Amino acid sequence: MLYFKRLSVVMGLLLAPMCGQVAMAATQAAPSSPVTLAPTVGARDIVQEIINVVGLKPRFELRAADIDNAAAVVYNGKRYILYNERFLAAINNAVHTDWAGVSILAHEIGHHLNGHTLSRSGSNPGDELEADEFSGFVLRKMGASLAEAQAAINLLSEERTSSTHPGRNYRLASISKGWRSADEQLLASAKSPQPDQRAIVTRPTQQPQRAATVNRSSASLDSRMVLSRVVFAKAPQEQFFVTTRLNLVHLTDDGPKVIGKLAKTGNPDFPYYFESDYLKTVFVNNKGILVNRQGQRVGHLS
Repeated sequence: MLYFKRLSVVMGLLLAPMCGQVAMAATQAAPSSPVTLAPTVGARDIVQEIINVVGLKPRFELRAADIDNAAAVVYNGKRYILYNERFLAAINNAVHTDWAGVSILAHEIGHHLNGHTLSRSGSNPGDELEADEFSGFVLRKMGASLAEAQAAINLLSEERTSSTHPGRNYRLASISKGWRSADEQLLASAKSPQPDQRAIVTRPTQQPQRAATVNRSSASLDSRMVLSRVVFAKAPQEQFFVTTRLNLVHLTDDGPKVIGKLAKTGNPDFPYYFESDYLKTVFVNNKGILVNRQGQRVGHLS
């Protein structure tokens, strides 16, 4: 149900003119077979990532279809997310980020989860803003910057409000609202006390031992505060640690310095990432391997 203007940059990529898709019971035949998005936006199962972020089960199917762009529809009582593969690839190429395609799919999923497709009235500005806000929320949870979350709508939306879709500035503001809401949640979660994960065990009584320390010159860090060491491939001699408060700490000659946080993504394959003003986005997979946005290995946890 995205409403897109005709753009020379997209037309140059041999796409047909793009128009809104109506969010009501579809009358066309259902798509022939489900597909994944691997050829378009990488190896990740984007829809599953989005569902993981919001903690709900997907009650719709993702299908490639011969449509102009993307749409959330209901056909014979079943929900679908339809998308044009060439359209998503073209948008990603136009704005130079795969997050554009992710935001479009998140927008359409937002229509389903907000109940917009249960109405037969079609698209309207209010519903579109709700779907935009959902998109911004989800992309922040997945690790996108605000600019990346807004990239597709900034490129494709009309400047003026129509009877079915709000103007560009309103849509960007709604994406920003959702993004900042998720950002506040992540920050609050990182600052909250972490639960004690120790299990009840039986062991012989023994004298308490003095806690070991991690040393670098005169600086020290109590090992009881350390969850893991972080080894970056480009700085293997430097000492970085994740603490029990999920802080990313760099141990310098002047003492420990907090340079970031370990935050959750909702993606089971890359469940964490480092949120930092000092580092580019680094994801942590379920084996403790650190990778960048391009999927390149840049370090590990030890």
